[in-house]
Amino acid sequence: MDGEALDIVREAFLLMLTVSAPILAVGLVVGLVVSIVQAVTQIQEQTLVFVPKIVAMVATTVLLLSWITMKIMEFSVEMFSWSPATGA
Repeated sequence: MDGEALDIVREAFLLMLTVSAPILAVGLVVGLVVSIVQAVTQIQEQTLVFVPKIVAMVATTVLLLSWITMKIMEFSVEMFSWSPATGA
């Protein structure tokens, strides 16, 4: 039973990582590009990074929403169909 619970937690963490990785990657790339532009132009405004990063991350979330929903639904169906007595 303990091994099965660990497998469920591991699957949940992997799902969380899989769903959040593209959004975080877009935020990382946009933040890096804006930081490079700031360094080249010598604009040292601290808040300039946040607006493009937030817009890009929200746009990515909207674009990937159907895929994220599908992944979460698959995981939910798997969890609700899992039987603790049989382990399957």
